[in-house]
Amino acid sequence: MTLAGIGAVTAYGWGREALWQGLLSGKSAASVQHGYGPGRDEDAWVSLVPEGGDPVVSTSRYGRAMHESAREAITDALARGWQPGRTVGVLHAIVLGDVVNWRDFYLVDGGHRSSRDYMRLLPSTPVSVLMQEYGFHGPAMNVSAACSSANVALVTAQLWLDAGIADDVVCIATDMSATADMVEHFVQLGAAVSDTEPLDACRPFQAGSRGFGFGEASVAFVLTRSADLPYVAVLGGAMNNDAYHVVSVEPTHTQIFECTARALDKAGLAAEDVRYFNAHGTGTRQCDMAERDLMKNMFGDQPHVYALKPLTGHCQGAAAGVEVAAAALGYERGIVPAAPIVASAHPRLLDGPTPFEGGITAKLSLGMGGNNSVVLLGPVD
Repeated sequence: MTLAGIGAVTAYGWGREALWQGLLSGKSAASVQHGYGPGRDEDAWVSLVPEGGDPVVSTSRYGRAMHESAREAITDALARGWQPGRTVGVLHAIVLGDVVNWRDFYLVDGGHRSSRDYMRLLPSTPVSVLMQEYGFHGPAMNVSAACSSANVALVTAQLWLDAGIADDVVCIATDMSATADMVEHFVQLGAAVSDTEPLDACRPFQAGSRGFGFGEASVAFVLTRSADLPYVAVLGGAMNNDAYHVVSVEPTHTQIFECTARALDKAGLAAEDVRYFNAHGTGTRQCDMAERDLMKNMFGDQPHVYALKPLTGHCQGAAAGVEVAAAALGYERGIVPAAPIVASAHPRLLDGPTPFEGGITAKLSLGMGGNNSVVLLGPVD
């Protein structure tokens, strides 16, 4: 399976080139937003997707971002020689859905809207609108596995292709939930940090890390076996669950190791084949401990490691989508768009944009509720 098209809407702007240039800048996409905190009277550093998109598609920023990222990915894939098969499926990775629209439905509209406006709230609607625009008739569904959802969508797409359920799959991951009411609770949990610029707070594999800054994104991919110029091969993947806690990572990391081993087996690879480790990288203590353990005891501290959440923010259900898109663009452009090092760091952590040496990338993505996922990327033969 290859990744033949990329579309992205992030806090850096609308389009994959905005994402790429933002990453290369080494500067966080976050800006100071007012109206956060328990009293909604505080400033917060948050990476919000700006207004934009096609108003004909949707009245909500969420719907427009989802649709525009998919449009860009499809247009990109067609330009790269993709010839859609008879059965094109769509997978949409979501967690909370259109939280701003739902909030307004209850608090502004009092639960009363026209039937047409109410239908825009349903998770099936953005997918249906996209299917109608392109005449896709394959399977269509939403995938939800907390912050690992985008990785899980990629693994599911490969299952569909291997089983012959679809000839091609458009995968989209959308999360626009960086609202004051959502950020408040993650700050209280001790996971998110909003009181300082993200590069000062989110330092995966570095000293002094306090957690992650919130981000938003919608990222889309076209996955196929029929394209002339794909970005990268998706070699295999796996997903499992710790069955331990709704928030905390199981301290022995057994299932994270098991998930990684299964992904390597699926891809026909050994741990020593991995050249780059694209980390989940939330900058929280338990995530850093788990990923350092995996780096040392699965990969022998041999791969280069990098994490993008200091730059893009933690885009929740779309996080792995942003990070896979960055890795795939890096394969094409010969650069790993790593975040700059700002403190004492792991010896294999990359410091800012770095020439890409080729080889295999392991993308780990973890999610609340014990969700683990790994996807292996590599050059196209």
